[in-house]
Amino acid sequence: MSSERDLQILPIVQESVIHNSKTLYNFQSLTASLFGVAAGILGLESYHGFLFYVIMTLLTSTVFYLVRIAPTSLHSSKSLVDTSAYFRSSFEFWTGGLFSGLAGYILTWTLFYGLVRA
Repeated sequence: MSSERDLQILPIVQESVIHNSKTLYNFQSLTASLFGVAAGILGLESYHGFLFYVIMTLLTSTVFYLVRIAPTSLHSSKSLVDTSAYFRSSFEFWTGGLFSGLAGYILTWTLFYGLVRA
């Protein structure tokens, strides 16, 4: 939890947090559809397809974190894995994409699986 002094030095602006959440949601939705295309073309079935989705989504969150958040976290006194200054919660950042992009993933996965295997 941030102290009052920290919040005065670097205030958390709710509009920015909402913007960051929308940007992350759009990024995860787009990549989920791309992962569905890849899984369909590769011909993944059943648990292998879902495992591919989970691994790729967590990998995408990690890359997003390393590119966009970690460089700014180096200059503050906060922990490197703390995303509360930029997002509503760390849980939302790391696992939000698993649930928000699942429908798009399944849709494109089955579409491209059917197109390639037909």
